[in-house]
Amino acid sequence: MTGGGASILSHDSVLRRMAAAKPAYSSSAQPNEAFFTPRKAIRMNDEGIEILYQPAAHSNADSFVLFRASDVVVTGDVMDMTRFPVIDLANGGSIQGEIDALNRLIDLTIAPTPFIYKDVGTYVIPGHGRLCEQMEVVDYRDMVVLVRDVVADLIKQGKTIDQIKAARPALPYETRYGSQTGTNAFIEAVYKSLSTAKK
Repeated sequence: MTGGGASILSHDSVLRRMAAAKPAYSSSAQPNEAFFTPRKAIRMNDEGIEILYQPAAHSNADSFVLFRASDVVVTGDVMDMTRFPVIDLANGGSIQGEIDALNRLIDLTIAPTPFIYKDVGTYVIPGHGRLCEQMEVVDYRDMVVLVRDVVADLIKQGKTIDQIKAARPALPYETRYGSQTGTNAFIEAVYKSLSTAKK
């Protein structure tokens, strides 16, 4: 029972994290229904809705929500059109998980057809920023992959994190997604994620 409030559905990882938080979340803020499988399907307002768990992306508690009849996908914080991705390593996020989630998002979407009066394609609603289409998801994924590959190459060259930051591996994208703190946080997360994966 929700006591007249909205029902909150989440992956089990969200429920467990919120239940363990100090200070504790109020019971009304916590999910009142959780799923532990990779996919949860429901029907609401005559529309099929799929909730698709994305492990180890922005964190270990991300899901996409696909509205099948409307052809709309909500990404949560896996995609943020206002800045570089925030990879929450402390809560299970990883650079490879972020890339895997973005690849899955591309697979879920349909590109708009290039003819007038045809379908517009799948609408993608990011966690922050403007509405997108498939090609913008592809561009965002490519940006993440390129920065990951440049950082990986600098790690192979034996560069320290300070040297990698000084090399500005995200430079081509800084005017679009960057701020000094946000760019550095993204580079650090990529560096730590790749360094941890090697061990």
